Amino acid sequence: MAEELFYATGKRKTAIARVWMRPGNGQIAINKRPLDEYLVQESDRMLVVEPFKITDMLDKFDLYVNVSGGGISGQAGAIRHGISRALVAMDPELRGPLKKGGFLTRDSRMKERKKYGQPGARARFQYSKR
Repeated sequence: MAEELFYATGKRKTAIARVWMRPGNGQIAINKRPLDEYLVQESDRMLVVEPFKITDMLDKFDLYVNVSGGGISGQAGAIRHGISRALVAMDPELRGPLKKGGFLTRDSRMKERKKYGQPGARARFQYSKR
């Protein structure tokens, strides 16, 4: 029997993460680099492993992640979303706790576009009465 492989896509801001998950011992590779090397901030690393902590599966899967677009923080959010979706693909029973934790909801907040004739998205040029 072939080894089981679960795939899911996660998104956050402009970052897109493609996550492949297979049974293993908890190794996480992001863009062919280890988790600690790719995500330098501790907060980003914690964000990525949160779905595993909630479902008590921290060292049961190896992950291979391809992520592009956005910044490091947005990419960490995209990876978390992808991992959560892959866990549900593997075991639909996990949908409840992950949904309750808010991991399956795609965070749709995006950067607002700059408007023409203005210096920024919300910023306006200073009004001069005279």
